[in-house]
Amino acid sequence: MQYKRILLKLSGEALMGDKKYGIDSDRLSGYAHEIKRVIDQGVEVAIVIGGGNIFRGIAGASKGMDRVQGDHMGMLATVINALALQSACENEGIQTRVQTAIGIDEVAEPFIRRKALRHLEKGRVVIFGGGTGNPYFTTDSAAVLRAIEIQADVILKGTRVDGIYSDDPERNNEATKFDFISFDDVLQKGLKVMDTTAFTLSHENELPIIVFDMNKKDNLQKVVLGEQIGTKVNL
Repeated sequence: MQYKRILLKLSGEALMGDKKYGIDSDRLSGYAHEIKRVIDQGVEVAIVIGGGNIFRGIAGASKGMDRVQGDHMGMLATVINALALQSACENEGIQTRVQTAIGIDEVAEPFIRRKALRHLEKGRVVIFGGGTGNPYFTTDSAAVLRAIEIQADVILKGTRVDGIYSDDPERNNEATKFDFISFDDVLQKGLKVMDTTAFTLSHENELPIIVFDMNKKDNLQKVVLGEQIGTKVNL
């Protein structure tokens, strides 16, 4: 294995599948199956998941809702997704724990770094819900923060696109894909990998990011094995 401990970042939209909102159970089961394959090979897996398939705070704010209130609703949406993914993982026989940045003791553990590390060492998947627990911070920022705290080797950002392009490949057929790119080049070219806060935090802590297509079978395992899948961002 190229990486011993990974932080997998999934967007809430990834769970929708072909739906317009909500959770596609087939997509969820597919992700759990892919995670099981790398767990069986001894990789320690932590996950941060977004909530955009249910509610996005910044979208609510654009329609007149208080931004702080909207962001708290978005955090709760990530907890719903975390619990759904936990159920799918447990159906695959994976021991899974959900930890949240906001207190919901009846359904999940509070985030405690040492406890999360212990779970990982025991081979359990840890899903971090609730973002950072603070408004105005995205789940990208939560992913980088948690990855640093658990000393992950890499952040794997699973998307529906197979890497980073010079332009949006869904709109521009001439967009060029990068196999490798530096943090500085991403900033200079103005490419959208993560929000600025998350990306800067990853850069400062020399934590590599790999953007890849999570919806393609076996891709997660290939990335962990070190195969050239997606785009790797490093120094």
